[in-house]
Amino acid sequence: MVLLLSLLLGAASLQAVPPASSAPAAVASADTLISADTLIVGTKEAPPFVVRRADGSWEGISIDLWTAISAELDRPYRFVERDLAALLDEVAAGSLDVAVAALTITADREAVLDFTHPFFISGLGIAVPAQQEASWLATLRGFFSLDFLKVVAALGVVLLLVGLLVWAFERRQNPEQFGGSVPSGIASGFWWSAVTMTTVGYGDKAPVTLGGRLVGLVWMFAAILIISSFTAAIASSLTVQQFASAVEAEDDLRRPRIRVGTVTASASADYLQTMRADFATFTTVEEALQALDAGTLDAVVHDAPILQYLIRTTFQGGARVLPEQIQTQTYGLAVPPESPLREPLSRAVLDAVVQPTWINTLTQYLGD
Repeated sequence: MVLLLSLLLGAASLQAVPPASSAPAAVASADTLISADTLIVGTKEAPPFVVRRADGSWEGISIDLWTAISAELDRPYRFVERDLAALLDEVAAGSLDVAVAALTITADREAVLDFTHPFFISGLGIAVPAQQEASWLATLRGFFSLDFLKVVAALGVVLLLVGLLVWAFERRQNPEQFGGSVPSGIASGFWWSAVTMTTVGYGDKAPVTLGGRLVGLVWMFAAILIISSFTAAIASSLTVQQFASAVEAEDDLRRPRIRVGTVTASASADYLQTMRADFATFTTVEEALQALDAGTLDAVVHDAPILQYLIRTTFQGGARVLPEQIQTQTYGLAVPPESPLREPLSRAVLDAVVQPTWINTLTQYLGD
């Protein structure tokens, strides 16, 4: 009986072992090998905040900040790269645990996702060509510029006033030269004041009354100073037109025929739309700066530190950022709505930005 029971147990154990010819179990994917506690961190290349190294790894202001604060969380993480639209959408949907990039905190974004306390405050910048070469076309355009026309109009008003004074004194006692109808007499006075100011002095007209000659005497000395001032003003106006960019201030962005570029779905695009400016969008800020360098754009509007970094490192001599910054920008880390990470990350951010190492990080990437 014992022998029979042993034989039955042995047979059962042999059936429990899978045959050698059975197919092997499916190999787990890379994602399934990551523990459930691993944070999925979305990022987007945006120098100097997120910079891709030659080996494909990441560095930059935001990356260095995340490295510092992630140590306090004591949780593993991995980076995944997304474009800006996908980065925001996936954080809002909860597919990403946190977004670490150069993300501007805006009301529209805050409505669908949450942000930590800001770690950087800056503003939008306007990049323009570094210098425009002088050309005959630029000079010709200068003669029809608003500044030049203002100078000419002011000069015409002064000549007319002096001509009116001379005509008022001379029209009765010197009708041969300043008489006739009112328009004809004023025109004669205008002509006399013009040729006297330029020291041409054709001699065809000259005041004979005491009042007229006193006006002429004062006008001859005053004209020396006036002609010098107007010559300088005209030369300055033409020089500015030749060498200054088409955009020198925020208000210039609204002018007709000004070609402005920015990045698709960015805070700068929202700003330009709000101010009703005509603009083109590009996938990356590098593409927009390339268009500026090629002469197909007059200005690029984007985050000022990003523009300054790229111009300093990649587009040296081809562009410059105007001193004026517009619309203050604050950068933060983005997390899904109601994320339990928001509070610990905010505390870690506040702690990190008061450390001396944070100043060193900003100096490393932004310079002095």
